[in-house]
Amino acid sequence: MERNKKSKDAMLFGVGLDNEDGHKRVTSAEKFAILGGSQETHDKMTETVMKTFEDMDRKGKSLESVEPDELKDLLEKNTPQ
Repeated sequence: MERNKKSKDAMLFGVGLDNEDGHKRVTSAEKFAILGGSQETHDKMTETVMKTFEDMDRKGKSLESVEPDELKDLLEKNTPQ
């Protein structure tokens, strides 16, 4: 596939690796899935992705149309401290 072609089935995946309480956490939507992690990590990843999609929507962009560097910047901007 050419680098500048965008997939119509783009999706973001987040995987939390710090789960020590044995709970299986899964949050999914049309364009993302968050798997695992402690409650705090899972919540932060979910908040980050949701805010990122809100920002893309305000800019009139979709996951399929946003450039990788812009997506990276949005994810970093929306990551809770």
